[in-house]
Amino acid sequence: MLKEELIKKSPVRILEKGIEGGLKAGNLGVIASRKGIGKTSVLVQLALDKLMQGKKIIHVSFTTHTSYVISWYENIFTEVAKRKSLEQYSDVHDELVKNRVIMNFNQEGVSTDQIIKSLRAMIIDGGFHAEAIIADGFDFARAQPEHFAKVRAFAEEMKLEVWYSCTMIGEEPLVDKTNVPVILREFIKDISVLIVLEPKVEYIHFMVVKDHGRMNPADLHIKLDAKTLLIAEA
Repeated sequence: MLKEELIKKSPVRILEKGIEGGLKAGNLGVIASRKGIGKTSVLVQLALDKLMQGKKIIHVSFTTHTSYVISWYENIFTEVAKRKSLEQYSDVHDELVKNRVIMNFNQEGVSTDQIIKSLRAMIIDGGFHAEAIIADGFDFARAQPEHFAKVRAFAEEMKLEVWYSCTMIGEEPLVDKTNVPVILREFIKDISVLIVLEPKVEYIHFMVVKDHGRMNPADLHIKLDAKTLLIAEA
């Protein structure tokens, strides 16, 4: 399969169509679930989809070393390329790596302003004109609302999409009556798209809780394969 055809047939197109054309520049999106359900896999697949289109992304990791993040990209790209018989595998792979930067931060030891300063330096001073930031491992339990207000302002200024993963922790129920994870309630006004991953018997269900101005819109019929954690149609 040619790269262009793979992009066209990606399940991410279904997601974009269902959330008003995608997350869009200047907005924050969150993929939430209990630990170990597939959040990182979804973020990496969203990033790979942009990389396949020749767009640049910055992957920000708050909990893992660069080598661990790279392994996620390598494993998922290899699985997708193998399943779809991707032509010119090596050339496509090298192009993706060239358009990706991975940055690591210790959430306890760095402020929001310092994070934004580093990202700005990479984009402006470093000439790496990213279209999206993927933020993985951020601990929402230790976050303040000001963090997301500042990140959203930065995203609007730089015309960036920003996707976060969020681990739902605490006592049951983990979501409120509107399906918003309790851990995210005080941040929901700055979140444009919120997706909760629900584990089922044979797959993991995508539940769109917030789609820009809409709460709990119609089901998108997207799932994660429980074994490969790849996005697929339900």
